[in-house]
Amino acid sequence: MGYGFESQIASNKAKTAGLIFVFILLMAALGWAAGQYFAPVDPSMSPEEQAASAGLGMVIVGFFVIIALFTTGISFWFSDTIITKMVNARPVNPGVYIEKYYQDTVEGLVLAAGLPALPRAYVIESPALNAFATGRDPEHSIVAVTTGLLEKLDRQELEGVIAHEMSHIYNRDILLMGVAAVIVGGVAMFSNVMLRIMFYGGGSSRSDSKGGCGGAGAIIGLIFIILAPLFANLLNMMLSRKREYLADATAVMLTRNPDGLKNALMKISGSTEKMPFVEKELSALFIDHPQKQKSRRGFWAELTSTHPQIEDRIAALDKM
Repeated sequence: MGYGFESQIASNKAKTAGLIFVFILLMAALGWAAGQYFAPVDPSMSPEEQAASAGLGMVIVGFFVIIALFTTGISFWFSDTIITKMVNARPVNPGVYIEKYYQDTVEGLVLAAGLPALPRAYVIESPALNAFATGRDPEHSIVAVTTGLLEKLDRQELEGVIAHEMSHIYNRDILLMGVAAVIVGGVAMFSNVMLRIMFYGGGSSRSDSKGGCGGAGAIIGLIFIILAPLFANLLNMMLSRKREYLADATAVMLTRNPDGLKNALMKISGSTEKMPFVEKELSALFIDHPQKQKSRRGFWAELTSTHPQIEDRIAALDKM
């Protein structure tokens, strides 16, 4: 595949490690924010009370770090199982002709890519035109396509889409994006839980703080808890956009046929079928946004989009 692809594989592995580190820091910061709210250290407190509050705050931070480590381990080892369950994907049925052809195409592309193992082929019952790949490495990976994709794409187009997903496995970004999806969901869940507790369950900072350091810290903590999911989502989006162009290029190298993927992308962009059952944290995994985001331009649109514009991807394929 060439040095460029090998360097990208190494880069994706490094990004995965960096993402895990950032997630642990983010969860520790969430723990600090919760501590500022529920166990503020106020100057009006006695030294013993300040020490007790500071100790409780450290316990809360430690709890969040442990949760981060546990979540990271789960996402590393079981991201493929978790994600396939979340989207109701099922194993391919070799007794159905088009599904057997899909499985055979996966096997052929494994040989073309020189992958050490055969990814498991899955199908999602949906009229939408979409597909994704996930797992921690080629030996523990899956490729999933919708029934709509199998029904509406011709053989060359289907091969192009499958090659695109196989490229994510080859480039080792399936682990990066699988971990990112679970992490984003984890940050959003814990932030939501903390906000619900704060607004409905109360906290010592609301009743006991007299406006000193504890009060200011509680406000900062609350702001951080609100913004943490947004930060995690932006990180996920920035990671996902770049990988699509690389997967498109790798797919063309596997199939030697840019028209197959290009025509498939045109059909996918023209489809209006959505996948409402797919959680937004998983949208970056798919070849097209499951909720069919509107095509937008501009700095903010580019920053908050999980996918590059399909028109831009087609233009890049035309240049190959």
